[in-house]
Amino acid sequence: MKKSAFIISSALLVLSTLFSCKKATNAESIRIEDRPKIMWVDFDANWTRFSNPDTARYYIKKVADCGFNHLVIDVKATKSAVAFNSSVAPKIKTLRGVDMPDNFNYLDTMITIGRENGMKVFASLNVFCEGTNPEKQGILYGDKKAWETEYYFADGIISKADDMEGPGTAFMNPAIPEVQNYARSVVLDLISNYDLDGVMLDRGRYEGIGSDFSQFSKNKFEEYIGEKVETFPQDIYEWVKDDKGQITRKPGKWYQKWIEWRASVIYNFFKTTRDSIKAVKPNIMFGNYTGAWYPSYFEVGVNWASKEYDPSKDFDWATPEYKNYALNELFDLYTNGNYYVDVTLDELREHGLRIKNETDSEYSIGEHLCVEGACDYSRKLLCGRPFYGGMYVEQYYDSTDRFQRAVKMNLKKSDGFMLFDICHIIRQNWFDLLKQAIDEAEQELRETQNETK
Repeated sequence: MKKSAFIISSALLVLSTLFSCKKATNAESIRIEDRPKIMWVDFDANWTRFSNPDTARYYIKKVADCGFNHLVIDVKATKSAVAFNSSVAPKIKTLRGVDMPDNFNYLDTMITIGRENGMKVFASLNVFCEGTNPEKQGILYGDKKAWETEYYFADGIISKADDMEGPGTAFMNPAIPEVQNYARSVVLDLISNYDLDGVMLDRGRYEGIGSDFSQFSKNKFEEYIGEKVETFPQDIYEWVKDDKGQITRKPGKWYQKWIEWRASVIYNFFKTTRDSIKAVKPNIMFGNYTGAWYPSYFEVGVNWASKEYDPSKDFDWATPEYKNYALNELFDLYTNGNYYVDVTLDELREHGLRIKNETDSEYSIGEHLCVEGACDYSRKLLCGRPFYGGMYVEQYYDSTDRFQRAVKMNLKKSDGFMLFDICHIIRQNWFDLLKQAIDEAEQELRETQNETK
């Protein structure tokens, strides 16, 4: 029996025979202490502090002393401007009242500091975000207005976000070729001019299930299916009230093919971008970051699983062709956000929480909605390919015990670890707690490894 798009039973985690995955190369051969431990440095949250190289050097050294060996430097947030010298995108001039001097190369400085501490350095970019609403900052509020996505809102209106109350981040429409070309050109400009170990893409997706419903997308979808959509958007889906008065979606004739087509748009962007990057710098690592909530992540047009997994066997929103647009084999490094307060399956079962993740239109339930369950589920979806479980530190401010257990669970259940973001570790002064959790997790992994030899 197929599962619905949002109510995922606990059996999904244990029916591994449905996955029929081929065993892929994993990270077991890497020394435990050398497995990727990735610290994210968000630009917006850290610029005030890290605009001083001495301060940046101090904190990155503390991170390295905790055992981190990868550094992700955010250089393009959601407002179009970038934190590096670019011939393509506008450069950030000032943030939070602190200017970026013309003679200060922030990214070069961070690369140098990372390398001083034996770390691989990646730069991250938010791909399809180009503005904020209601501040109206970014290229979508300039001469690229036509690139902005059009939303199908729950009241039935199709509109751009700034025309009515809508999302805080303004997304481009990924289906527009010029949008993909621009996003790719920023990435290529970056890697061509900086000595990076890798590039990490973030928000390489649609904003949500309600985007994009422009005439342009309708035309491209009709080209994809080779037919006309007679009633748009109702033939995709309708927003309707259920018997409890809640707004929900009623799939239409072309709903599944629409989901498939959107995944093809994102896949083709990543495939072409990878090929373009490797043509310029064959040895640079191509990375991606997504949310871990796969059963509802189709809403943003992303199939982050392995191509060996067929979601049509488990989900009623997936066509048999949906698996053709699986992304994971394109990536040299992949991390997903296990952004859950509950660490263990026992905690999740005890609380029985419904969770609405960042990109979801509705609440979900299921055993993938805790750190342990998300790691187990990712392992199955990726068919043995390595992944690095991520955590959002702010979720654990009220419990140092839960924070440490989340660190350890990600390290033990995935092939490494990604932490978002360094600003929270600094704010809470949790460096010692972080190091202790990493050391204990790695020691337990060594003991387990020795027992199995």
